[in-house]
Amino acid sequence: MKKIFFLFITGLTVSASYSQEVSDALRYSQENLTGTARYRAMSGAFGAVGGDISALSVNPAGSAIFNSNQVGVTFSNQNIKNNSNYFGTQTSDKENSFILNQAGGVFVFKNHNPNVGWNKISIGATYENTNNFNNQVFSAGTNPTNSIDGYFLAYANGEPGKNNGVPLGVIKNVDYRDQFYTEQQAYFGYRGYVINPVNPLDDNNTAYTTNVPAGGNYHQQNEIYTNGYNSKVSFNIATSYKDRLFLGANLNVHVTDYRKSSSFYEYNNNPLETRETISDVRFNNDIYTYGNGFSFQLGAIGKVTDAFRLGIAYESNTWYELYDEVSQSLYSTTETSAGETFNNSINPNVVNVYPSYTIQTPDKWTFSAAYVFGKSGLLSIDYGIKNYGNSKFKPTSDQGFRELNDDISNTLTSTGELRIGGEYKIKQLSLRAGYRYEGSPYKNGITVGDLNSYSGGLGYNFGSTKLDLAYSYLERKSNQGFFTRGFTDGANITSKLNNVTMTLLFEL
Repeated sequence: MKKIFFLFITGLTVSASYSQEVSDALRYSQENLTGTARYRAMSGAFGAVGGDISALSVNPAGSAIFNSNQVGVTFSNQNIKNNSNYFGTQTSDKENSFILNQAGGVFVFKNHNPNVGWNKISIGATYENTNNFNNQVFSAGTNPTNSIDGYFLAYANGEPGKNNGVPLGVIKNVDYRDQFYTEQQAYFGYRGYVINPVNPLDDNNTAYTTNVPAGGNYHQQNEIYTNGYNSKVSFNIATSYKDRLFLGANLNVHVTDYRKSSSFYEYNNNPLETRETISDVRFNNDIYTYGNGFSFQLGAIGKVTDAFRLGIAYESNTWYELYDEVSQSLYSTTETSAGETFNNSINPNVVNVYPSYTIQTPDKWTFSAAYVFGKSGLLSIDYGIKNYGNSKFKPTSDQGFRELNDDISNTLTSTGELRIGGEYKIKQLSLRAGYRYEGSPYKNGITVGDLNSYSGGLGYNFGSTKLDLAYSYLERKSNQGFFTRGFTDGANITSKLNNVTMTLLFEL
């Protein structure tokens, strides 16, 4: 549990401690396939190919393949559709966004002295939107068993056998902004009449019961809206030895800006009881996470023959320093057996601001091979390995982070990513295609499933200017609970992402 932190925002004093989740670590450990249209059309299989601005993001030695200076800019249109199945009810939602996907340049400096083996140095700088968070998901259905009351009861009653429930006196007498996150969740449940203390006259009471009538068939809706990005600025240097061995390094600066707004609604028409009972409840959560980080990459490409190349690249952990801001509100309706109805509104109008913390994402190894058919085209394959279970929240001296890191290690696993790409040239025209597969980062293979993606594209060389277009399709299934504690039911989501990318390149 983190220390209480105070700050004034828009005239409000805010404080608390916030419970991060396994999915938060995964969000900053994964990257979408982004970059130039040529790179995307070949599904990013460029680890041993090089010669493309986005190839630097896989293997920094790739910039030394260039023979001339090159700058480019890339735009993308992303459309994502999420099909939801929640207890048999089918719903869907979609989001469309247009972004500046990539921009950068590589500058080549050659040594024409034939007696010097190190005959080339290249310097590059690139910007990439590595993760576009713009998305929305809507799920609805009738839950035959569980209500959201389980969420508030889990926080109020504490963990079974640990006697760490929230005292009633804290909920009633401590100002909301001075409560810890656990206490605030109990506060919403109590003030919204979703839960009741067993001993309402005892401020030391730590046992609570539900006001939601039994009987099941809880009609539920969950809406999630996210927006923002992860971006990366890379500074590259590479060199070549007799155009047979290529070595390179990147220093990367990462920036993240993530916003998530979720609204959960539940109603029931179960028989009323003698006490006040809940007929409907809406619970809203808004999260804003922002910060920056850094990482480095090392890579090498070797020409075994003039046609056959091998590559290896290492990407270090990324160390993010992040900040969280959270606001919540709850609205409920209570009814009595006498026919009385009461509307309850609990909105503290407080933004909880938390101390900074660090996420360390896992490192990654990429092994590559490519065969170049002269000027006719090429075939390429990359295989990357990343252990998501090595993600860590810091400082590890924080008890809450130690427990979360144990959860990450027990929940996430090492996974492989396969990329295959090909290109065929017909004079100035290039035809491209690719396939990408990434295994589930979860040990259960269900919370987030395997990823499959197909891509294709074409390019035309006008001489000193090149125009490239690409289309990619991605599909992935997931089943993440609407909440991570107490009430963990979630919908089966099938996400389908269509992306169209255009790149304009200039040789200088």
